[in-house]
Amino acid sequence: MPQRSIPLVAGEYYHVYNRGNNRQDIFFERENYLFFLRRVRKYLGETQTSEVCETSEVWTSIIAYCLMPNHFHLLVCPHDDELSRRMQRFSISYTKAMNKRYDRVGSLFQGQFQAVLVDSNEYLLHLSRYFHLNPVEAGLVRQPEDWEFSSYRDYIGLRQGTLPTPDIILSQFSTPKAYQEFVESYQSRDRDIIAHLLFDDY
Repeated sequence: MPQRSIPLVAGEYYHVYNRGNNRQDIFFERENYLFFLRRVRKYLGETQTSEVCETSEVWTSIIAYCLMPNHFHLLVCPHDDELSRRMQRFSISYTKAMNKRYDRVGSLFQGQFQAVLVDSNEYLLHLSRYFHLNPVEAGLVRQPEDWEFSSYRDYIGLRQGTLPTPDIILSQFSTPKAYQEFVESYQSRDRDIIAHLLFDDY
């Protein structure tokens, strides 16, 4: 696997992204999205309990996410320096499952996943909003809460999921409603604030 230009280290925030090979779909039906999230939990964010000292360990905090038909976005904070290895194992696992399920062969993703450092609170806020508006911008739904496969419903209190850990973002708003208003106040020029954190989605 090619060496990354920047290391992925514990305690930092990253926008992690990949899309389908040749920009083809990576999700073919609803169950694929749910399976993907279960794999994210298993390979990236699962809590492990030590039988020896009765302590628990979370490998990676999933701050926000959005799954789209041909790509995905994860905003993560790894708790160790193994994010690259975990993402590689996750990608292989999901690809093998899809190949078996749909009798396909070859790569599902367009190469190695991409990751960029998110190094300010302002960027975290705007990036989460970008994630949650992605399905609206793509014309899949009219309101971000209508898209089942993002963390937005968890952010605004419509779902009590256990995968996302949005405290770092929600703590900067007085209420979940205030965060919702922040998302709904988006204007096209706001994208410029985080343009350096984004990838070519389509």
